[in-house]
Amino acid sequence: MRYLLRRFAVLLLTLWIAVTVNFALPRLMPGDPVQTKLATIPGISPLARQALEKQFGLDTHQSIVGQYFSYLGHILRGDLGRSFTYFPSSVTSMIRQSLPWTLGMVGFATLLACALGCGLGMMAAWRRGAAGGNRNSRLDTFLVPLGVMCGAIPPFWLATLLVYFVSFKLGWFPVGGSRTPGAAGGLSGTFDVLKHAVLPAFTLTLVSLGGWVMLMRNSMLTVLNDDFVKFARAVGLPDRTIAYRYAARNAILPVFTQLAMALGIVVGGQVFIEIVFSYQGIGYWLLQAVMNEDYPLMQGIFLIITVTLLVANFLAEALYVLVDPRVRVEASK
Repeated sequence: MRYLLRRFAVLLLTLWIAVTVNFALPRLMPGDPVQTKLATIPGISPLARQALEKQFGLDTHQSIVGQYFSYLGHILRGDLGRSFTYFPSSVTSMIRQSLPWTLGMVGFATLLACALGCGLGMMAAWRRGAAGGNRNSRLDTFLVPLGVMCGAIPPFWLATLLVYFVSFKLGWFPVGGSRTPGAAGGLSGTFDVLKHAVLPAFTLTLVSLGGWVMLMRNSMLTVLNDDFVKFARAVGLPDRTIAYRYAARNAILPVFTQLAMALGIVVGGQVFIEIVFSYQGIGYWLLQAVMNEDYPLMQGIFLIITVTLLVANFLAEALYVLVDPRVRVEASK
């Protein structure tokens, strides 16, 4: 418990630092977003300028310290400001609308790649062990180069090929977007959403599959050389029992940390994939914010990504303490 409390204190400190940096960076950048907005509206009065400054959270009549504590107060209330580009839309509402698309598509692809990769990696390592330890089985010989190749594929390159050949040439799936404008609800609307998500999800699954295969395979090979696995074989336990209840159960522990970090990155989306497919998730709107110098929207998205990563890392450490007795013993010291 003391270990988790210490880690939670570190989480809060890191979160405070991240929020402070998130506050400081836009104010260190050159340019005046209020002036940029007003340049498109000739003859506007000074009172209107002050109103826009307050709406944007850039009230220059406040000291920098006052702006900082005002910023913290808005965050605690869930108010991330107003978008410069899509004014008067709030950043919170824009993130709320785009986040489900990213969580649905990227989250599903990440979990699918993890499940498939861990299963294939476990079988490859077990077949290698059954073949004699240092000799590669046919499955291992096939999966290792495949995993390296999948991990080396640039996501935007694969996404571009799929858009051109599968969507544009063959017409099997929509060219882009997260759903057809004006699509009906119900079962047909759900099918339309799934059709738009198939190619982005397939791209993400394929490019991340190799990493999970190699991680689980290498971890499994390490565990197979441990004494408890050799003892289980010596007493005549069935291979399936040794593989699943002894070897894989211990080999999968490093996967928990990687999965937690991967799920944290899910909120950030896969920017290149969402851009190529025009899939309107968090990554797509992050690009729009950068291109339009929309500081509040950038701040809000960066804050959500940072918080998610920190919480995911903390949950991974807590899960590690629960599933691994060695970590509990070490943490209690």
